[in-house]
Parts: sequence; structure tokens; C-alpha cells
Amino acid sequence: MSWLTEYVRPRIRTLLGRREIPDNLWTQCPACEQVVSTRELEASLKVCPNCGHHLRGTAQERLAWTFDPAPGVTGAGDRRMDGARPEGGEPGFTRIELPRAPADPLGFRDQKRYVDRLRDARAKTGLDDALVVAHGTIGGHRCVVAAMAFEFMAGSMGAAVGEGIVAAARLAVLQSAPLIVFTASGGARMQEGAISLMQMPRTTIATRMVKEAGLPFLVVLTDPTTGGVTASFAMLGDIAIAEPGALIGFAGARVIEQTVRETLPEGFQRAEYLHEHGIVDMVVHRGEMRATLARLVGLLRRVPDAGRPAAEGASGSGAESGAASVPEAAQAEPADVVADAP
Repeated sequence: MSWLTEYVRPRIRTLLGRREIPDNLWTQCPACEQVVSTRELEASLKVCPNCGHHLRGTAQERLAWTFDPAPGVTGAGDRRMDGARPEGGEPGFTRIELPRAPADPLGFRDQKRYVDRLRDARAKTGLDDALVVAHGTIGGHRCVVAAMAFEFMAGSMGAAVGEGIVAAARLAVLQSAPLIVFTASGGARMQEGAISLMQMPRTTIATRMVKEAGLPFLVVLTDPTTGGVTASFAMLGDIAIAEPGALIGFAGARVIEQTVRETLPEGFQRAEYLHEHGIVDMVVHRGEMRATLARLVGLLRRVPDAGRPAAEGASGSGAESGAASVPEAAQAEPADVVADAP
């Protein structure tokens, strides 16, 4: 070996230093298999610029994409994916702490203990379980949003998710605000057995609480929404919205084919197919989701928000009268809708 390799090369490496190259600079689209810059993908809300495929987003990203930006932030591209201002200001929404459920009620173990799976999922995602709930504004309207985290054990619904949906419904009723749920789940969590199945009627009752209060309940079905989540609260929204290409169903297509012994049509259980057959009300591009939700909430509420300037000067008695008028307006909504019906 020459002095170049023994002396000069190590010397140059010492002077210049070894630069580590991040492994997340590029992302391959699972639909068109084109390689896209991760920065460009985040700017487009994880929608492939080549084919329009909607990649899966995390629960935190859902909140950041949905709520209005924080004060002083002009657009989604000027803030981080957790909704915070780049300079470290207040976030554009406020997350709530959800009730804690028993960690391992059945002492379940397969190839790995359930408590170990929970610990690993929490360390990987930074979440307590497969649901995140926050409140803020969408188009100026106060809203409560619950986003399921598919990255946490495939978004499976256990006791913690059921408690979170109930907590979100109670918060919506308390704030007299619409409840919007983003679903992304593989179904009930098998490690909790019958306890996970009990969350289906519990979440159904939670949606009934919101509707009996005269508040809108909107569901956004994202890829994938299957199993017990589909069989419960995911199909009970006043308006069912889906992202393009989302897989939505109860049982898998292969199981259905083996059961009915027929070949299923192309695109079966996809958002567009369900929209054509009346199961989904609309399919909305992710970039238009916030504006669409704001428009729907405005149409369904038909009353000025207590936190908006129009309501502050309505009675001349200050903020207390504005806050007190919200429940009365909410109770009057069903009558207004009936009166305006053709």
C-alpha cells in the first residue's frame, strides 16, 4: 500500500469529517413505483405528484393537515407536520389526554407478550395507543377531531381506542362542536378478545351522544378501514367521506370470494366503487379535505360559532352571553333543518 492510502486518505477524512447521509431523502410510491423526494411528498400532503396515489399518513399528520394553521402561519407548507409553528410557537390545535385503559386485561401472549408489543409500538410511534384526539378550528369553525393511528399496531381497536372515541364524543358535546373521525384500522385488536368487540357498541353509543346533542358527526374513511371499525362507528357518520383509492370493507376480498364463490368486480371495496354504489357520500382529494370539511360543517351547523366575531356582538352582553347561546342554537338546529326541507 502506498503513502496515499496509508497517510493522505485518512488525513483528508479527518479534516473533512465523515458526513452521514439520511436514509429518508427519497420515498418510492407503492402505486407507480416512482421515486419521489420526501420533501416534495410532504409538501403535497403525501400525495404522489406522478400518479396521484394517496400514501398513508400518521395520526399527527392528519391533525396538522386538517386543522387551521397556527396564528401567524400562512399555509401547511410553512409548518411542521405536528402543526407547530416553525419558530416554536403554539400549535394549530390542542391535543387532549385520553383515559387510560388496562394494559393487558387478558394476560395475552402469542409469539410475543401483548405488553411487550404495546411497549414497542409506543416507543416506535410516540403514541399511547392507536387514537389521537384534538380540538381546534377548521375554516374558523370549532371542531373536535379523532384520528386513528394505523402506525400503532395497524390501528386495531381495543379498550383504549374505545375510551378515546367516547372521550372525543363527550368533548364535542361539551364544546358544542362537530366531531370528525379519521379512520384507519385493521379491525378489532385480537389480543384483547371479547373486550375489543365490546368497543363496537360503546363507540356506537358515543356517536349517538353527538347526534342527540344536535351536532354533526363526520367520518373520513382512509386507507385502510376494515373489520370491527367498519362494522361500528365508521359507517354511522352523517356524511361519509373517503380518500381516493382507500380500502374500505369488513372482511377481506379473498374471504368474500371463497364464501360466495364468485369473482368480485374490479375495484371492489375501494372508495370509488363504494361511492358509485351509494355507500360513501363523496370521495375527496386530500388537498381539498380541509376546505370540504369546513364547508360541510358550516352547512350542517347553520349558526355562527360562539368564538367568531359575528357572535360576540350579537347580544351586547359580552362573552358569557355568546357562550350561553350556543346550546340554545344547537337545540334549535333540527327545527331549522325541518323547516327548510322541501
